[in-house]
Amino acid sequence: MTVGEGTTTGHGLTVCVTGAGGFIGSWIVKLLLEKGYAVRGTVRNPDDAKNAHLRGLAGAAERLTLCKADLLDAGALRHAIAGCHGVFHTASPVTDDPEEMVEPAVRGTRYVMDAAAASGTVGRVVMTSSIGAVAMDPNRAPDAVVDESCWSDLDFCKKTKNWYCYGKTVAERAAWEAAAELGVDLVVVIPVLVQGPALQPAVNASLTHVLKYLNGSTQTYANAVQAYVHVRDTAAAHLRVFEAPSAAGRYLCADGAVLHREDVVTILRKFFPQYPIPNRCSDEVNPRKQPYKISNQRLRDLGVEFAPAAQCLYDTVVSFQDKGILPAAPAPPARCNSEVFCFKEVMKHVEL
Repeated sequence: MTVGEGTTTGHGLTVCVTGAGGFIGSWIVKLLLEKGYAVRGTVRNPDDAKNAHLRGLAGAAERLTLCKADLLDAGALRHAIAGCHGVFHTASPVTDDPEEMVEPAVRGTRYVMDAAAASGTVGRVVMTSSIGAVAMDPNRAPDAVVDESCWSDLDFCKKTKNWYCYGKTVAERAAWEAAAELGVDLVVVIPVLVQGPALQPAVNASLTHVLKYLNGSTQTYANAVQAYVHVRDTAAAHLRVFEAPSAAGRYLCADGAVLHREDVVTILRKFFPQYPIPNRCSDEVNPRKQPYKISNQRLRDLGVEFAPAAQCLYDTVVSFQDKGILPAAPAPPARCNSEVFCFKEVMKHVEL
């Protein structure tokens, strides 16, 4: 049976999620359990308190096994993946230290692909890549649409010492090379900057992007642009490309809007005026950076829907409040009367 064919749930299927305790990995585990999958999640230490949120998920007691495995431990990864029907490879270092980023990302990806091929049971590997593997290209025309055909320029990444983007690019390329060599069915999801409520207790690197504008740690915003995606939509996209028999290749995972940092702080200030949100750009000399165009058409064609960027930012802040990372609002922040976020109302106050 082709992956996902003939079933809308995961009953009877076992899958492995590497980096299960991370921001995206935790949400993938949550959605998989909700759909009835049995999940093996790899973490560095299953007994670490930082992984307790996984054990508290609905269905975890019956269908979640946490496996001790490091990216550079080929044997542990092979043990975790043996007998699984699919793999979600989300684990990756997040650092700009070339020694800590590049080799672990590339070797770890190769070990996962080797384990999937050796299992004899894995029908598909879904890998989490990054916009960092796509958008770092100084030669891209200003009016060009960023889509799945784009790759970051490795020489430019090295020249600018952006080792995170370099590592994500070479890791994804290594995955495609391994898939072709080993005959593994690989599909890659490429999220932009992921925001939204965290299941894990720690604030990860992508959420710091918003937190710094709320806790007083920065007094200015950058002259830069960014695309956003909700963590729930990111996880849903991973499940969709795993279950859709027709899924193949790369899938950009983005809301579709690209916001300047001024737009971001304006949205935050609109809903959370009680925080010391900066109102001055750190670059008052150069022209305002213009947003690029990005396509999410391939995932939309598979039925994936995306929350607007404003909702991603809003849900992130509410999550900080719920966890006590930020003081709760003295009065409820502005909300809509339905679960559908009033993006258009928010954006009336934002000059795009």
